[in-house]
Amino acid sequence: MTSLNAPVILTRLGISLFIQRMISLYFGEVGFHLMGQLRNLIQMLTSLTSLGVFNGIVKYVAEFKEDNEKLRKVFSTTFVFWSCAVGVSSLALFFGAGAISEYIFQTREYTLLIKITALVVPFIGLQRIFNGVINGLSQYKKFVKIDLISYLVSAGLTIYFVYEKNLEGVLFAIAITPFFQFLVLVLIFFKELKRYIPFRKLSFSVPMAKPLLAFSLMSFFATVVLNYLEIEIRNVIVRVISEEGSGIWTAMTSLSKNYMSFSIMLFSMYVLPKFAIIKTQNDFTKELKNIYKTLLPIFGAGMILVFLLRDFIIDLVFPGHDKLALEPLFKWQLMGDFIRLMAMVASYQFIAKKLVRTFIFTELLSTGLFFTFAYVFVNIYGVEGVVIGHLLRYIVYLVVVLFLVYRYFRNKRNEAPDA
Repeated sequence: MTSLNAPVILTRLGISLFIQRMISLYFGEVGFHLMGQLRNLIQMLTSLTSLGVFNGIVKYVAEFKEDNEKLRKVFSTTFVFWSCAVGVSSLALFFGAGAISEYIFQTREYTLLIKITALVVPFIGLQRIFNGVINGLSQYKKFVKIDLISYLVSAGLTIYFVYEKNLEGVLFAIAITPFFQFLVLVLIFFKELKRYIPFRKLSFSVPMAKPLLAFSLMSFFATVVLNYLEIEIRNVIVRVISEEGSGIWTAMTSLSKNYMSFSIMLFSMYVLPKFAIIKTQNDFTKELKNIYKTLLPIFGAGMILVFLLRDFIIDLVFPGHDKLALEPLFKWQLMGDFIRLMAMVASYQFIAKKLVRTFIFTELLSTGLFFTFAYVFVNIYGVEGVVIGHLLRYIVYLVVVLFLVYRYFRNKRNEAPDA
């Protein structure tokens, strides 16, 4: 999986850094601020429009791929959820476009952009659902192919508008990217989709409502709340400092998301299915140590390299940014991201075992700590205070996650009947 993903991630990384350089040159920090706000909205819709059942689909497709009747129940429920979520989201975006634009962008100038996003909403949800099937089947090669082609199409459209020096066009390209992702996925993966999703036998019923709603709740707190938090933190930075300050923080998080995307993709395709079948603490500990020994040194070495080359990266990727303001953010962001990786691996156990209340508690703790630290420190240290909060948040989060995971296994062991 690592060898399959690496060329794609490196290709995406190279294109992404090139695009970020052009945006930095032509649009500066304000361009990064606006793009960050829209991307967070799209990420929120990715979860909302599928009602957050992605991880549930991964789990149940992996478990029931040979059981057509159970798959029918899973996808009947899924498409009812999708229909309801898409209807509500599309109407809310379309008719509330002005108010949403004013909240996200501090102006109603982008009302039309929000309305266009409303039209893309059905494809955002379908793309997420179908991606869950690919992940559940562990179709790594096809996933990599779909991901690369769809990214190249959307990147090409973005680059066109960047060269036209049209920031509204760049935002438009971001908004319609999920449609291209959906189209490429269907063209490449349609035969397998027909095999595992019995479209003709689906009914408007929700026989799997309760187990899938558990994943919905987890996704809401993991995705929707987190992305809403990032939007609100940018608004705080704008109020306390400026849009340029928000753009500097967004540039740092954009770089972070580029190198973190490799790990997140790998974890969703490997860690979640693996943890779903692990039953004992010994097996979990063995697998956790294996992941830590195999992957963390690679990520750690990469992050050290990013830190050592930070001045070069700023000159290369963010030439339109204030170097003195951006450079101090690297150490806090990189340390926070490394600890985040350690915590993320362990936290997948909550999803794999549907520990809903535990998962929600840890996500609320994480987001609550981040907002509190960011809100307090931005008034003291400026933009650097936000990334200091990022590090402190994940130190606490890691300790709590490991404690709760091992408490779960200890409780399971105590509940087991004596041999």
